[in-house]
Amino acid sequence: ELQEQLVAAVAGRESEQMKRFEELMELKQRQEYQSIRDMMEKEYGPPNLFLKPGMMHFILNLRLREMEQQRLREAELERQRQVEGRERLRTLNAIQEEVLQLNQLLEPAPPAHLGLSVDHTSYITRGNQLCSQVSEVIRTTAEGQFPSVEDMTVTERALQEMRSLLRALQEEVAQAQERKKKEQEEEEEKKKKQAELKVQQEEQKKSPALSAKDKIRKQGTYTCRTRVNLDSRKIMELQKAATIPVSQISSISGSQLKEIFDKIDKLLSGRAVVSGGKSVSTSQHPHGLEYVSYKLAEKFVKQGEEEVASHHEAAFPIAVVASGMWELHPRVGNLILAHLHKKCPYAVPHYPDMKEGTSIEEYQKILGYRVDDSGVEGQDSFLKRMSGMIRLYAAIIQLRWPHSNKQGPGPHGLNHGWRWLAQMLNMEPLADVTATLLFDFLEVCGNALMKHYRGQFWKLLVLIKEEYFSRIEAVTSAGQLGSVTRLKQFLESALRNKQIDPPKGQLTSAFWRA
Repeated sequence: ELQEQLVAAVAGRESEQMKRFEELMELKQRQEYQSIRDMMEKEYGPPNLFLKPGMMHFILNLRLREMEQQRLREAELERQRQVEGRERLRTLNAIQEEVLQLNQLLEPAPPAHLGLSVDHTSYITRGNQLCSQVSEVIRTTAEGQFPSVEDMTVTERALQEMRSLLRALQEEVAQAQERKKKEQEEEEEKKKKQAELKVQQEEQKKSPALSAKDKIRKQGTYTCRTRVNLDSRKIMELQKAATIPVSQISSISGSQLKEIFDKIDKLLSGRAVVSGGKSVSTSQHPHGLEYVSYKLAEKFVKQGEEEVASHHEAAFPIAVVASGMWELHPRVGNLILAHLHKKCPYAVPHYPDMKEGTSIEEYQKILGYRVDDSGVEGQDSFLKRMSGMIRLYAAIIQLRWPHSNKQGPGPHGLNHGWRWLAQMLNMEPLADVTATLLFDFLEVCGNALMKHYRGQFWKLLVLIKEEYFSRIEAVTSAGQLGSVTRLKQFLESALRNKQIDPPKGQLTSAFWRA
């Protein structure tokens, strides 16, 4: 009986507790329902009293789903932030590793630099400062936090400066090695000449008079040399006939330009032309046509790096003749591209890597620098020449010889300009070089590309300004801001006005009537 009473009492309490629990759950449901209604009234206004209860539940469920989707979006953003943070951390570690490796290369190697007057102290001091700068960023992110975008910018600039520091040191060492090598060669040459002089003096004492056979041999040698001199003279006449007319192209009238064009076309077609008061033809030499085509293409590119570099307006008359020659004589066009790519690899565009075993001097030549006995040319001179050749190329792709009878697109049209821009934006920018060449190309060819590609061209300019420009700024030092500022002003003006003005020196109908 006691057991039954106890069970009945427990069952009664359990039933009461279940009722209280159900009441509590019902209260929470009403409160949640009421809070959602309050939120909806605040956001959408008072509810429609004529809505059916099922419709109200539908709206509430819709709101709940929206809240759940918002929660999922926030979770996805957090996950993405974590992924980006981990990626930045990996990049930061890689940058620190490269900076430390480059810093080790700043130390002098006694066997290689023995006898060279190169002071490594300033390079080592600055290298240690850059390493400390990167380590400071690493320490601030070592407490479980991911590096920020600003942290990455600081470390990337430190890495770029470290690379520049190493290049400068390598150039100084190479110049010192070159000076030492030159001194050794001069010393060896001096000893060699002394030895040869001694041998000649001994032979003069011993050798008898020339025999008849020796005289005949000397006469044959003289005849051979005379024939070689004649061939060389013809080659020089051909070279002058090809290059002098090109050097005369500058600020001349349209009628004079047509005379020059016809003279070059006549020479390439195998007909005789008058040059220096003499009749010259490619048929005078078995390889005359190949030689003239080669020297003509070389002269066009040389005019770009010299004449156009100094006078930007000269790009258009030179380019229109080059384009006409390209159309009538495709061999000349291919050679123009070959000479252009060799002297200015950025016209490909291509940033050559330094291969193993290549000397600093040879690599600088590959990059387009002039290197002679006095050393490597200055950065300003280098950029000026590259600018001239890019401007000439930008003019060629938009011009066509106006007196041509051929139909269809030009021999090297605007599609090559679009491809050049796309390839430039797919490569990591170089300090000074990228900003300079982008500005030169767009200033010369931007108006033609705008008219041809329209909306797609404006999308490309927006991409350069909003995404690519920040990468250019990241590799630019304080002393290289001139080219970056010019490019920035050009982009802002073009996008603000939705217009790119025609370039200065563009050939008009009035030019051809002159």
